[in-house]
Amino acid sequence: MRHAVVTLTAGLLLLSTTVAFSQNSKPHNIILFVPDGLRGRIVRPETAPAMAEVRDRGVNFKNSHSMFPTFTTANASAIATGHYLGDTGDFANTIYTGYPVAPANGTVTPFLESDPVILDADAHFGGDYLNEDTILKMARAKGFSTAAIGKLGPTLIFDHTDKIGTEGTHSIVFDDATGRKNGVPLSEEIKAALTKAGLPLATPSRGENGKAGNATTAGTLVPNTVQQAYFVDVATKVLLPLFKARNTPFVLVFWSRDPDGSQHNNGDSLNTVTPGINGPTSLAGIKNADNNLAALRKALDDLGLAADTNIIIASDHGFSTISKQSKTSAAAKAAYDDTPKDFLPLGFVALDLAKALDLPLFDPNNSNAKVADGAHPKAGNGLLGADPSKPELVVATNGGSDLIYLPKRDKKLARRAIEALLKQDYVSGIFVDDKLGRFRGTLEMSQIGLKGKAATPTPSIVVNFRSYAKGCDEPSNCSVEVADTVLRQGQGMHGSFGRGDTLNFMAAIGPDFKAGYVDPLPVNNADVGMTIAGLLGLHNASNGGLTGRMMSEALPNGIVPKSADGTIISKPTANGLRTVAKYQRVLSQRYFDAAGFPGRTVGLDVESGKQKTAGK
Repeated sequence: MRHAVVTLTAGLLLLSTTVAFSQNSKPHNIILFVPDGLRGRIVRPETAPAMAEVRDRGVNFKNSHSMFPTFTTANASAIATGHYLGDTGDFANTIYTGYPVAPANGTVTPFLESDPVILDADAHFGGDYLNEDTILKMARAKGFSTAAIGKLGPTLIFDHTDKIGTEGTHSIVFDDATGRKNGVPLSEEIKAALTKAGLPLATPSRGENGKAGNATTAGTLVPNTVQQAYFVDVATKVLLPLFKARNTPFVLVFWSRDPDGSQHNNGDSLNTVTPGINGPTSLAGIKNADNNLAALRKALDDLGLAADTNIIIASDHGFSTISKQSKTSAAAKAAYDDTPKDFLPLGFVALDLAKALDLPLFDPNNSNAKVADGAHPKAGNGLLGADPSKPELVVATNGGSDLIYLPKRDKKLARRAIEALLKQDYVSGIFVDDKLGRFRGTLEMSQIGLKGKAATPTPSIVVNFRSYAKGCDEPSNCSVEVADTVLRQGQGMHGSFGRGDTLNFMAAIGPDFKAGYVDPLPVNNADVGMTIAGLLGLHNASNGGLTGRMMSEALPNGIVPKSADGTIISKPTANGLRTVAKYQRVLSQRYFDAAGFPGRTVGLDVESGKQKTAGK
């Protein structure tokens, strides 16, 4: 009976959407604005007036969610396809591919924020490493003008599989690499338009904003203004006028690197967690992104396009300040040339597991060389086992959570690795591939949408790191998390299952959205992709079934479904540790607020572990 009710309700949602848009023979334009790393509750009229105006005058998605692991390319894949990560296979910015990736110097653990790496992964995984069509590809095929502008990596993800650089067969793409050796080629039409507008054919560098500093030298003190001003000029002086002249609907993705880049590299808080990502540099990054949105909206007004254009704002994830402290880690007790005393080094998970499991450690980002005593892996990633070409365990280092792969699916090794991780104070929640069995203190990956039709290798274990709040009254604005990263304590990171990282910012305004509406229902980034597809009348042949929902409640005359709260709790370990996942539900969709060990994750207090609503 419950299945019948869910199916009926889903059908009503689809019907309400169809009715709402059957009146429009011509779909409206869409601008998807992604302020990378913007926290859900940091937007106020004084910090980000343009985004606050969209939120307050349009739809305020106050109950929004990033996909876990809360990383950039992972959430880009969800927004771009409308699918959860278990289907897209983009589990984090760094994944294990199972083959040497040539454009990433032959490593099996490539960083995906690279156009050549994405294209190489496409070639290896059947022509589409995401295994799902993207909204820009589908829109382009239906005759829309399409373009994606902004940060290297997620920008290309929105249309990455077809022939690139030829007008009509690919979306227009501008990112950090445009005009350079590895950049996506521009058509002759776009080159001519750039020249006519007095704009260079190559994207400027980030300059000072790209400087992360080190353990003794502070990072940047300026936002990414110059590079993003170029992207704004491309959008407002070239692309929007071109799309108007074509007189066909358009879809434009603008992926703003700020505030993410300025929060990551901020030099306001070297080796101390306050002010962390709430210092002046991070706030300037937020304002920079806000100025970009204001400029786009002004151009729409000037071109007479505003009335026919929907603007959807969706940040990929929230943000936290980095902590590098642990009392249990053996790696933190060793000495490294580039790491302050008693701080966790880059690659601490790989180092700690190698010691606990008594396995040799090799560096996949250094020609598989063995990691020497007193050193750490170059990029944090690790290959454990006697033969690095056939590793027994792989660690893909990412930030607020790490991915662990067991290429041989060794269940005994999985148990030993889990037991070692459970002893670490920096761990807060472990998720395990269902095929490996059940382990006390952990939850299955299928429970959180990480098991689907992914083409890429699925992680065996996902490790969430501890987080806590410090420095302000709003926990999601002042989250601090342990992070496995080259960045320093006091700088910024994301990736955890704490509410500081899962609470992204979402808002929308335009002819297809309600005005002055505060949406109480949970929504997530996969819903953004599905809603855009619905607004444009796009229908793809999905390979996987882990999809978001149409946000019908935000649309005029749309149905407002009911929601409910829930908690999933693992069986406890001998010392009482439980992985707890706190979620909200709409129909069959789960929206995860936070997960981990109660008391070690922002948004998951100690009392959460005592509830008994759904156990293993």
